[in-house]
Amino acid sequence: MTSFAVSPEAVRDAVALVLGDAARKVHVLLGQVICEVPAARYHQAMQLLRDAPTCRFEQLVDLCAVDHSTYGDIGADGARYSVVSHLLSVSLNQRVRVKVFCPDDDFPVVDSVTDLWNSAQWYEREAFDLFGVVFEGHGDLRRILTDYGFIGHPFRKDFPLSGHVEMRYDADQRRVIYEPVTIEPREVTPRIIREDKYGGLH
Repeated sequence: MTSFAVSPEAVRDAVALVLGDAARKVHVLLGQVICEVPAARYHQAMQLLRDAPTCRFEQLVDLCAVDHSTYGDIGADGARYSVVSHLLSVSLNQRVRVKVFCPDDDFPVVDSVTDLWNSAQWYEREAFDLFGVVFEGHGDLRRILTDYGFIGHPFRKDFPLSGHVEMRYDADQRRVIYEPVTIEPREVTPRIIREDKYGGLH
């Protein structure tokens, strides 16, 4: 039996009907269904999307965090951090993107969905490590990409480009040591050299 992709509008309507007031907004943008849910209803909404017969999003394909701190520069307003998940229904051949904003900018927390999709284990650890988003109910929320003694969260937009500390192995002390960063800031503008009449231009 061949499974054909469902139109984004049909997926939008099905998701909106299933979630009801558990969704703030469900819309189609560039052919993709995007659903925004409040943090207080996040876990409930994700479970509905997984279990409802018209949704059946069996797979969590991706989960990441976003730092919206510079969105004010373009006139946008709202919470600083969000968590974005991409869900896939293999049986119904449809996809949805779910976005939830963390209510507290100083201590961003949302519920974990590891009890719904096992694949969320590492995704949530990565979002915690790189952005500092805490996932309530995650059984093993440790750093996954940076070192255990790493200070801060490197994907936050206010994190310094050179970091806070650097580490190296000291042969005299026979151990890894941490020191203040000694990298000097530098200009990273690429140098472009074009030959005369490059690409047929005069």
